[in-house]
Amino acid sequence: MTDALEDKVAASDPDRFAASLTASPQERRKLWVLYAFNLEIARAPYLTQEPMIAQMRLQFWTDVLDDISTGKPPRAHEVADPLAALWRDHALPVELGHQMIAARHWHIDRAPFADINAWLAHIDQSAGNLMWLAARVLGAQDSAEAATRAMGRASGIAQWLQAVPALQAANRAPIPTGTDTTQMARAGQEALAQARSARRTVPKTAAPALLAGFQAGPILQQAVQDPARVAKGALGTSEFRRRGTLLLRGLSQRW
Repeated sequence: MTDALEDKVAASDPDRFAASLTASPQERRKLWVLYAFNLEIARAPYLTQEPMIAQMRLQFWTDVLDDISTGKPPRAHEVADPLAALWRDHALPVELGHQMIAARHWHIDRAPFADINAWLAHIDQSAGNLMWLAARVLGAQDSAEAATRAMGRASGIAQWLQAVPALQAANRAPIPTGTDTTQMARAGQEALAQARSARRTVPKTAAPALLAGFQAGPILQQAVQDPARVAKGALGTSEFRRRGTLLLRGLSQRW
């Protein structure tokens, strides 16, 4: 089962997978469980054109979390079973998982974000919660939450900007009302600066969770300097630079 989760994350979430390899073998398997859960809820709205069916898919994961909170046996699913064990072993807050699921309803409803703050709340509930859960699994204490969440926001914004063309092609409205992609990218840069200014609050054991955002800086800088790259789907670096960036940040633990 672990091999199946490893393959799932490696194929569909390469940056988080690459960063997870900087953790010990035992710890990286825990990260794969969380990342696989995130992939399951992220893809649910796109597996069907029927909103009701998409909602049912998300409801399945809501029920999985409810079962975890009430101590019921895990459901027969390659992700649900290890997710239940991980959540209970680390006493993770169930409400964070529920917020991650709730955020995915935007992809079903397709309503534009009212403003940049509504969009940032969405990023925080999805990418921010995921990074904080990952850090907690790796031993981060409450004192590390602010820095971790700031890094999660920066990473989530960078990934969102990369996905703008695909979201638009899928008839979603990824740019908040009254906002442009430059403002969005600058919000990411601000969050990245906040995270790095509080780096000392995050234990080294939790670094693999935050290293998942290792590409955030270059991507956000590209989006600010050349906004046209967002619409063209041209954000990102070469595979050589991608690997080199992760290697250097992994060695230094300076995410």
